[in-house]
Amino acid sequence: MTSNYTLRDEIRDYWSARAATFDEQVGHEIFSEAEREAWRELFLRHLGSGNGRQALDLASGTGVISHLLDGLGFQVTGLDWSEAMLARARAKAEARGARIRFVIGDAERTLEKPESYDVIATRHLVWTLVDPIVAFKDWHSLLKPGGKVLIVDGDFVSETLVKRMIRAFERLTGRASSTSHTPDAMRETHERILQRVHFSRGARAGEVVSLLRQAGFAETSVDYNLKRIHREQARHMPLLKGVERATQHRYAVVATKR
Repeated sequence: MTSNYTLRDEIRDYWSARAATFDEQVGHEIFSEAEREAWRELFLRHLGSGNGRQALDLASGTGVISHLLDGLGFQVTGLDWSEAMLARARAKAEARGARIRFVIGDAERTLEKPESYDVIATRHLVWTLVDPIVAFKDWHSLLKPGGKVLIVDGDFVSETLVKRMIRAFERLTGRASSTSHTPDAMRETHERILQRVHFSRGARAGEVVSLLRQAGFAETSVDYNLKRIHREQARHMPLLKGVERATQHRYAVVATKR
C-alpha cells in the first residue's frame, strides 16, 4: 500500500469488493413490495412526488434508492465512487428500462454543477464520511434554493442494552444472531475504516443536524418513525438480528436550503 493511498481510497475499494454480494443483504436490497412501499412512503412524506424534478442519489451503490426515486417521478442521477457498484446499477436500469444517469464521483466532493438539483437523498452514507462538513457544504451548493436533502442513517456503533443482552445470549448458548459470509480480511478492513471516519463513535442525529446547520442548511428536522421499514426488513432476518436493528438509533434527517 503506497503512502498516497488515502482513507477515501480504502473506503472506495472496500465497497467495490462488496459489490458482488451487496444486494444479498437486508438493508441494502429491498426484498418485498411491503418494504418498498414503506420506503416510498418515507420519501413522499419528506420529498413529495417527483413531477420531473432533479434528484441526486449519493453513494448510490447498486441503484436501489435511485430506482425508488425514479419510480416516484424524479429525474435521477446516481453517484458512486465504485465502478463495480455502478456496473450493477446500470445493469438494473437497463433491465427495467429506467432512464437513470449513473456517474462516478466522490460523495464528499461531487464536482456536480451548483444549484442543479431539487433534492438529494442518501442512505447509510453519512456514517462513513471522512469530513462531513465539507460534504454537507458541497451538497448545499448542489441544491437549488428551497431544495432538500434527505439523509437516512443511524448509529450502528454504540452498544445498546439490547445489543449487550444479545451478545450475552450468544456467549451463553454458543449461537450467533446471524451467519456472516464476509471474509475475515474484509471485516478487519471494515473495522479499520470505522476507527478513522468522523463518526467513529456512531452517527447520532443531533450531531448530523448540527453539522448541516453549520454547512448553511436552514430548516432541519429528524424523523425517527422508520418502524414500518424495520418491521418489513425483520421478516427476512434472524429474530435477534431483527430485534437489534429495531432498537438501534436510526433516523431520517431532512434539511432545506433557503
